[in-house]
Amino acid sequence: MNPYALSILLSSLAVGTITTLSSSHWFLAWLGLEINTLAIIPLMTKMHHPRATESATKYFLTQAAASALILFSTITNAWATGEWTIITMNDNTSTLILTIALAIKLGIAPFHLWLPDVMQGLNLATCLILTTWQKLAPMSLMIMTSHQLNTSLLITMAMLSTVIGGWGGLNQTQMRKMMAYSSIAHLGWMTLILSFSPNLTTLNLMIYLMLTSSMFLMMMTLTSTNMNKLSTSWLKTPLLASSMMVTLMALGGLPPTSGFLPKWLILQEMTKQHLGAVSTLMAMSALLSLFFYLRLSYAISLTTAPNTSNSNMTWRVAHSQMQVLPTMITLTTMMMPITPTLLATLN
Repeated sequence: MNPYALSILLSSLAVGTITTLSSSHWFLAWLGLEINTLAIIPLMTKMHHPRATESATKYFLTQAAASALILFSTITNAWATGEWTIITMNDNTSTLILTIALAIKLGIAPFHLWLPDVMQGLNLATCLILTTWQKLAPMSLMIMTSHQLNTSLLITMAMLSTVIGGWGGLNQTQMRKMMAYSSIAHLGWMTLILSFSPNLTTLNLMIYLMLTSSMFLMMMTLTSTNMNKLSTSWLKTPLLASSMMVTLMALGGLPPTSGFLPKWLILQEMTKQHLGAVSTLMAMSALLSLFFYLRLSYAISLTTAPNTSNSNMTWRVAHSQMQVLPTMITLTTMMMPITPTLLATLN
């Protein structure tokens, strides 16, 4: 892609998200979401492949439907209450439609079906943007309106997301689909705690962004899009393969990695709210996700062929665009000791 066109599209992505984050009026927030959607579609179609075109079409249709629902819910709310500000969604019908619209935008179950198919048709860099940057604007709107959303609906969607996110990833061999189901499961955890502690949702979102970014950057370095390609990574880059294994453990939520921190705090908060059954179901559904992360770890580290590989030594190649990777891997594994600092910052 032309570097000038690429810089304009990436700038538009940044402008769209910042517009939504900084707005207090629904029309401006909606405008930011639209800029975001229109900016990423050319990035999706830059591969000139039928799968990429199909992904871009699916993404456009789902996001357009969600944007229409957001506009409809805000107009309904303005008609009922006379208010256009984001924090005054006092009409029950409007908040219900808004919750569904934002769930479609984010890919929360049962409105998740577009996400794995769209990601499978994209390159890894666009997948990285789709699973990280594109979540910021809709999630910020959910956090801003969290005190007015229907708690029962959010808990139901959260439980569905974690179960479907774990179940859907079990039999996958494609890395992009696996990361899509991983994203659905993580969004379920964020949705669960949204009504009770928006600060924990923000913390979970930050850690999710770091873990997912680390994973995609490593996949881009190894040019791995499926498990077969990933299984040769130990012979090419042992250090990066071991780092990927630790990142997968963090995504699964195993202590003492950073991924354990949000799950632990969320389950603690849920038991304080006397929702023991929900906490138990969420913890058990996290085991489904952990299984396919362990399966990937096994493919990376324990399936090394007994002979020397003839493939190029990736670690000898200078990856100038991957300079941020060591920092991301460090944050992925070592944020547990600074838990009190993080909580104090959010509160």
